[in-house]
Amino acid sequence: MGATSEELQRNAPGIAVVQGAPNAHIQAIFRTLADSWKNEVRLAGAVAEDHGLPDRVCQAGYLRILATGARYSIFHDLGPSAAACHLDGTGAAAAAIAVQHDIEKGCDLVLLNKFGKLEADGNGLAVAFRAALAAGLPLLTSVSPAHEGAWRLFAEREFTILPADPAEIDQWRRAIWQGGQRETQRT
Repeated sequence: MGATSEELQRNAPGIAVVQGAPNAHIQAIFRTLADSWKNEVRLAGAVAEDHGLPDRVCQAGYLRILATGARYSIFHDLGPSAAACHLDGTGAAAAAIAVQHDIEKGCDLVLLNKFGKLEADGNGLAVAFRAALAAGLPLLTSVSPAHEGAWRLFAEREFTILPADPAEIDQWRRAIWQGGQRETQRT
């Protein structure tokens, strides 16, 4: 027998971390879910988008702000022969400020593409993560196993780990939504 709605509400921590798949796959799931949720909940956050350049080792491209669609570059193009990836922390920091403003304006859920190397060092989207945590808002993100220790120190609270499965992520979102956000639903 499955969990009741009340059990899901009680047992679903307000922070979910998606793991278990390559980052590009998780980001595709996040983009799809954000697009499907936009008419049900007020989203704040950022999802990753590819740069679209052929023959590049680095996958980092842009962060798209969910509330406005604005895009911030997070990569330095080192050319097709480059064997390394160099992230642009300036673009990520600017995206974080935009997300922080969207959180302050009011939202129901924050989706931040990833807690990674930049955030572990206190940069990148760290400002947006702090704003979401301080506001006590439901937060959905991904964290690579390499940065899980830094994430635990940063978050300082309970979170649930979800597989990279859109249905399970949406079930978590619905449990969070039913657990206290119902009165703010759009009509």
